[in-house]
Amino acid sequence: MALLADGIRQLSAAALGIFFGSQLTEGVVLVPYWRALPPQQFLQWYAANDRRLLGYFGPLTTVTALLAIAAALVTWWEGGAARMAALVPAIVMITIVAGFVVYFDAANKRFAAATIAPAAVPGELARWSALHWTRTVLAGIAFAAALTAA
Repeated sequence: MALLADGIRQLSAAALGIFFGSQLTEGVVLVPYWRALPPQQFLQWYAANDRRLLGYFGPLTTVTALLAIAAALVTWWEGGAARMAALVPAIVMITIVAGFVVYFDAANKRFAAATIAPAAVPGELARWSALHWTRTVLAGIAFAAALTAA
């Protein structure tokens, strides 16, 4: 069982590293690009690429969250000093998924369907960016904790 638990923790840490790197890339590359575009052009870009973004980030987020939860469960079951470190990524990923449900899902759909007024796009992108950086910092904390637990 210890070998399986170690494997789950290592897979969780790897997934969290990929997730954190993806969040950083989105924040450093995509968001500044989006904010530099005129609002109508941004809405066109988002409508053309929404499915690609969801197709990448959806499965990545889901797998990362499930692995973080699995790692926390097996680590708590085993006992030992790594329990708290393994719990942090699970809590963070649950929080990130909840943030998607509460804010990002609706905001992304408004961008993709262009149901937001072009004049409101800069303000909404500023809000989106701030919340994105919050989840990116949380993802970095989760990754560091997962490395500690692995």
